[in-house]
Amino acid sequence: MKNRKMKLMLVGILLGSAIIPVFAQETSKEESKLEAGAAELNKLYSEGQQRVADKIKAQFGVSDALLLGMLYKNMRYGEIAITLGLAQGLHGGIRDKNLYRITTLRHGPPVVGWSKVAKNLGLKLGPVLSKIRKISADVRKQEKTDKEAEKAEREKVQKSAKMEGPVKTERESMKSLMHK
Repeated sequence: MKNRKMKLMLVGILLGSAIIPVFAQETSKEESKLEAGAAELNKLYSEGQQRVADKIKAQFGVSDALLLGMLYKNMRYGEIAITLGLAQGLHGGIRDKNLYRITTLRHGPPVVGWSKVAKNLGLKLGPVLSKIRKISADVRKQEKTDKEAEKAEREKVQKSAKMEGPVKTERESMKSLMHK
């Protein structure tokens, strides 16, 4: 009887310890939205590479060197934007010390979600989410403007080609000169 109780207790403890990390890893709605925004930035980057980098630099006022340094640390543009957004909310703003602090909290050990990072820093994710959404919207708007400009240019070239009439080959031009 004692052995059976001990076994049941041991199984209960093992199951309980296996379930606790699952609950600890749950993400908040705000963090899920933040992750979705970061994923969109990463997708937009793959489609219009320089636009995303330019918008991040403009939004956070950072240099190419800082952005490249974060890229060399295997961070993608979404994660870079979140990190910069959180750093902006800290005393001192976007500085190496704050960036290091954020990435250390995020990548652990233990690895934690953005909501826990923000909570540990005494920040909220809402302002960061707003900035990421603004960057995404600006990139989409710029892409649309660029596509419209390209289309207008193509139409202009086609229209001017129609106005000039058919283009004669060199041989046809020589024949017409000889028959005169």
